[in-house]
Amino acid sequence: MTRVLLVEDEQKIADFVIQGLQSEGFDVVHECDGLMGLETICNKEFDLVLLDIMLPGKPGTEVIQSMREKEIKTPVIMLTAKSELSDKLLGFQLGADDYLAKPFFMEELIARCKALLNRNQNTNTDIISVGELTLDKIIRRVSWRGRSMILSQREFTLLEYLMRSPGNVFSRQQIMQFVWGIDFNTQTNIVDVCIQRIRRKLINTEKNELNEFPIESIRGIGYKIRKSD
Repeated sequence: MTRVLLVEDEQKIADFVIQGLQSEGFDVVHECDGLMGLETICNKEFDLVLLDIMLPGKPGTEVIQSMREKEIKTPVIMLTAKSELSDKLLGFQLGADDYLAKPFFMEELIARCKALLNRNQNTNTDIISVGELTLDKIIRRVSWRGRSMILSQREFTLLEYLMRSPGNVFSRQQIMQFVWGIDFNTQTNIVDVCIQRIRRKLINTEKNELNEFPIESIRGIGYKIRKSD
């Protein structure tokens, strides 16, 4: 049975989440403050942690920072009312795997939990695959429909970032922060240029495959990798 730790101080929200996860067959442990949450994380095994940011005792940002410093690699979804981009970027920088702002639908939380758990099963492998797109972490080679190319470090990091969360939309700012370490607003088009280079390396222009390639541009926002059917 999948074991989930929920660290949430608002009891109504905790009851809502626990009921929803248990209905899907998850085994849920609940802690209501950051200190107890971190102690539980350090002493017990979990498949997933759902972590609020604004917690008594120790904020969620410090909890996840301590987790990663202790090399605890359990995937973490941040649950918080703080939905500003800067807050999200901080969470990802500290080691969060996903971020869901309150209020949220239980169906979305369950879907994100399942997607993250499925991805985590292959985290330690050297090959990442989404549909026909395959990425080899050892030699930075990517393959699609019989074509195989070596990617630059930036191209590789960007593509892996998207492929780790198929279906999730990432803003250009999120991508710039993760790939280039740029954590402020900028008008640069480096993300778009890098995406174009990846596409050029793999798309057969004679076959007009642009619309079929799984990197999808989301107008006015950023990019995502299409989920495989």
